[in-house]
Amino acid sequence: MGRIICCGLGPGDPDLMSVRADRTVRAAKHVAFFRKKGQLGQARRIVDGLLAADVSEYPMEYPVTTEIAFDSAEYTQLLASFYDEWAERLARLARAIDLVVLCEGDPYFYGSFMHLHARLQGRVALEVIAGIPGMAGCWNAVGQPIALGDDVTTVLMGTLPEAELAQRMRNSDALVVMKTGRNLEKIRRALASAGRLNDAWLVERGTMPDQRVSRLVDIHDAECAYFAIVLVHGQGLRREAAE
Repeated sequence: MGRIICCGLGPGDPDLMSVRADRTVRAAKHVAFFRKKGQLGQARRIVDGLLAADVSEYPMEYPVTTEIAFDSAEYTQLLASFYDEWAERLARLARAIDLVVLCEGDPYFYGSFMHLHARLQGRVALEVIAGIPGMAGCWNAVGQPIALGDDVTTVLMGTLPEAELAQRMRNSDALVVMKTGRNLEKIRRALASAGRLNDAWLVERGTMPDQRVSRLVDIHDAECAYFAIVLVHGQGLRREAAE
């Protein structure tokens, strides 16, 4: 029997893949990866030029991305069916081969593969290779420590209601806001309400060739790139108070 290896590829720059991930990708004979229909997909783009010439590729194309509301019953049904079908297909393949599934960042940190991971438990041999999370690549792009001393760091989803975002922003020192995209204006308002807007950074496509790092107050766009994160760095205030 074969196995399924989910390979964390890091934040985007191929040089930031682990040695183990690089070795696994180069040796792979069969790779699967998520992508939007009609696009190469970010995970596949990261490993471009690293794969063997005779590798077999299995693009897993999402049936929907942003065309309908993510919290609608239709969206949930479409995605559930998609993951069910691909879990079954990958399980069949893994009866005979080793299959590498490519995953941006770290698979266990909001990785799409986790929806398959849950469905494949007990059916096939599974292995997960850790990767540098995208947010780590982003705060390194800013060039400041995200947290110091006893700072509390909170990771938020931009899809949360605005009032909840603002409340959590007030009650934490360092902030990482993911799933920005079309939620950028809501995130901006929540930061302003929490008194944190002037300290916020927007990092788009962190560590990638077209990376953009900007103070959020200087950006007036209503939306931003899919691979984008908003950061508010902690100031080490708890440590200073203790001293």
